[in-house]
Amino acid sequence: MKSRLVASAALSAIVLLGATGCTFITPQATKTEYAASDGVNISDADGPIDVRNALVIATEDGAVGNFIAAIVNPTQDSATLTIALKGSEPFTITVPAGDTISLGADEEPLRIIDLDTKPGATVEMHFQSGDSTGVKAAVPVLDGSLPYYADLVPTEAASTPEPSPTPTDTAAPAPSN
Repeated sequence: MKSRLVASAALSAIVLLGATGCTFITPQATKTEYAASDGVNISDADGPIDVRNALVIATEDGAVGNFIAAIVNPTQDSATLTIALKGSEPFTITVPAGDTISLGADEEPLRIIDLDTKPGATVEMHFQSGDSTGVKAAVPVLDGSLPYYADLVPTEAASTPEPSPTPTDTAAPAPSN
């Protein structure tokens, strides 16, 4: 009887080990780092600033876009981030020490004229801060089809204002004799 009890306990231990043993060789999903939103995270080991959830919300034709991101400066000194796109003037943003700037939430997004990238694609951007040489990242371009992005779609590029009509003298002409 005692041997049956030992055999039963051994069999239970083998079944239990066999049922849970796969977790010993399977990677844990919670240890995998990823961007949990629609944008991408950009970190530069040599620069002081990190960029979180970077994305561009563009017009339907991809001509104009708004750059949206959280720019984080965890250091004790103010730092400047330079963002460059091919064919555009670079943008610079100074972030106070230990602070975060949220473009598109707390601050106005950066308006990109002549984006030339339709929603659904990515645009290559270069991010540089501090003494770093910077990093390039493929930033997703989205549209305003999701309700929480609808207010972030840029209006078309500002056109040259039309000249306003010159006021005319409305007085009646003098009678002729």
